[in-house]
Amino acid sequence: MERKKGIDKLEEETIWDIIVIGGGATGLGIAVDAAQRGFKVLLLEKNDFAKGTSSRSTKLVHGGVRYLAQGNIKLVVEALRERGFLLANAPHLTRVQEFIIPSYAYFSKWYYGIGLYLYDFLSRKLSLGRPRIIGKKSLLKAMPSVNKKGLKGGVVYTDGQFDDARLAIALAMTASDLGATVLNYCSVTGLIKKNGFVCGVQMQDEIGERALEVRAKVVINATGVFVDTILDMDDAASPAAVMPSQGVHVVISKKYFPGTAALMIPKTRDGRVLFAVPWHDAVVIGTTDTPLNIISEEPVALDEEISFIISHFNEYTDANITREDVLSVFAGLRPLVKTSNLGNTALASRDHTILVSKTNLITITGGKWTTYRKMAKDAVNNAAFVAKLPIIKCRTRRLRLHGFAEGIQYGTSLSVYGSDATQIRKMMIDQPELAEQIHPNHPYTKAEVVWSVEHEMAMQVEDILARRSRILFTDARAAIEAAPRVAEIMAGVNGEGVEWIAEQVTSFRELATAYLPQAQTG
Repeated sequence: MERKKGIDKLEEETIWDIIVIGGGATGLGIAVDAAQRGFKVLLLEKNDFAKGTSSRSTKLVHGGVRYLAQGNIKLVVEALRERGFLLANAPHLTRVQEFIIPSYAYFSKWYYGIGLYLYDFLSRKLSLGRPRIIGKKSLLKAMPSVNKKGLKGGVVYTDGQFDDARLAIALAMTASDLGATVLNYCSVTGLIKKNGFVCGVQMQDEIGERALEVRAKVVINATGVFVDTILDMDDAASPAAVMPSQGVHVVISKKYFPGTAALMIPKTRDGRVLFAVPWHDAVVIGTTDTPLNIISEEPVALDEEISFIISHFNEYTDANITREDVLSVFAGLRPLVKTSNLGNTALASRDHTILVSKTNLITITGGKWTTYRKMAKDAVNNAAFVAKLPIIKCRTRRLRLHGFAEGIQYGTSLSVYGSDATQIRKMMIDQPELAEQIHPNHPYTKAEVVWSVEHEMAMQVEDILARRSRILFTDARAAIEAAPRVAEIMAGVNGEGVEWIAEQVTSFRELATAYLPQAQTG
C-alpha cells in the first residue's frame, strides 16, 4: 500500500467503476467489498484512515445488549452474526472478552441473566459461550475492585473486543491487496455531473498540493458525520441526513481496575450502559451520548461528560479515581440517522440508511463498527444497480482480512500486524537499533514506525501515535513525549528536514494536549 503509486494511478485510469468518499469503517468496508467483486475502486479520505469516529469507539465487537432492551431485535441479530464473521476473519485484531454485570439486588441478577440468555440465543451457531449467574465470592475473585457494599453476585457473559483503528488499516490493506486504490489526505472539493448525474469528483491531494478530477460510473458518500457536506455539494437544498451524537471515553491505568474481565454498568442516569474494558494495558471507560449541533474533526469532551463517566465508575468500584488519574480522554461523533421529534440520541436507531439522490449519488449513514461488512454489502449492491455494473454477489462473509494467519492471537507481541509481524521482526534482527522503543513505558518500536511509513501510508506523526500505535488514546502524556523521536524516524525514511520535524512535533503537541483531562473544558 504505497501512496505515490496510488496517486500516479489517478492519471492512468480514465474512469473508475466506483469512487468511495470516506476512509472510515464504512468506506473501507465498501472498498473491500467492491474490489472483491472485481470492480475498479478508488477510495479518497481527506485525512488519515479512521481519523474520525472509526478510531474512537468503545473497542467492542458486539450485538448491543441495550438494543435488545429497546426491542431492536433485528439490529441485535444482524450485529451478532457480523460479530461472528469478524472474529473469524480477523483473529489478530479481535478477541472474545468476558464481561460482568454486578448485581446489588437478587431480582436484578436474574433479570439481567434472562436478558443475556436471550442475547446469546439470538447468536445461535455463532455463540461465544452461554452466560452464567455467579455469586459474590466468584465475582470478587474475577473483579476484585468492584464495589462490595450490598453486592449479591452478578452475571457473566461474553462479547467481542477489537482495535478499531488497526482494523481500519487492515481493511485498507485488504482493499489494496484486492486491487483497489485507497488514498488518505485526498479531499473531495466538488462533484462532477453530466446530464444531471454525478459522474466523478474534484479532489485535492493535500500532500502533493495539486488538484485533480477523477471520473466514475458511480460515487458513494460514506463520510460518517460529514455526509451532509457531500450532500450539499450535490444539492444545497438537501435536508440534513445525520444528527451527530458525541461519545466520550476516559482511559485509566489497569492498577485501578485489575483483572481481565470487563465491567458492564447496566443503566446510567441517561438510560445508557457504561463499560470499563481492559485494552492495551489500560482500561477504557465509556461512553456518553450527547446531542451536538457542531461537527468537528477533533471533538472535545464536555466537562460534565468526564464527570459523568468518573462518577458512575466510582459508584461501581472501590477505585475512587479523580481526573488526575486519567491518562487520556477522547471523544467521537456518531452519525445517527436524522429523525424528527427525537430529543434523546441515546434512543436513536443505530441502523444504517442508504439514500440514492436523483443525481445517482449513493449516501450511506448510521450503523456501527460491528456491522460494517453488512453496510458495505448493501451500499455496493445499490451502487452496482444504479451504475448498471455486472451483477456479482458479495463474497466478504468469509474473506480473511490482511494479516490473517492461523495461531496469531490478538493481544500478543506485534499481533495487530498479523502475518506482517514476521517482516517487522526481521527488520529488528537486521538493524538492532530498530528494536528500541519509542517510549520506555510502551512496547511500540522504531521498526514499527518505519513499517507504518513504508507499508501503511502513515504520513504524519499523528498517524503513528494515534492510529498505527494507540499511545495517544492510552497515554496522552507519553504520546507527547514520544513525538520528537517519531518525527525524526519518519523524516529519515522520507528524506524530510528539520523544518518538517519541528512542524510535525508542534502540531502534534497542540492536538495531543486536548486529550489530557485538564484540557477538556468544552
